[in-house]
Amino acid sequence: MAHNAELGRRGEQLAVDHLEARGMRVIERNWRCRLGEIDLVARDGDDTVFVEVKTRTTADYGHPFESITPVKLARLRRLAVAWCEATDAATARIRIDAVAVLAPTQAPALIEHLEGIA
Repeated sequence: MAHNAELGRRGEQLAVDHLEARGMRVIERNWRCRLGEIDLVARDGDDTVFVEVKTRTTADYGHPFESITPVKLARLRRLAVAWCEATDAATARIRIDAVAVLAPTQAPALIEHLEGIA
């Protein structure tokens, strides 16, 4: 289990680096409430972006994006609303993105970013 947690932290940091390189500003990491957890909350211009990060070492059991089911998308939408209510942050528009990180142990990571998945 420690390996999975370490892999998740590594993938999340790679996702943060990727988003910031694209000009986004990460404002929250691992926000939790009774409904679950949002991996990252970022600003992209005037948009508030809720980011689901999925990290794998290989695609042997499917691409990381394949684990984002309709049930998970519905939960992400509820979590986005909960975050907005809890923080009273000014949110002109919100968006839900996903970042897939394939991070083999002996090779550079491959990062894919999908905007507006829900």
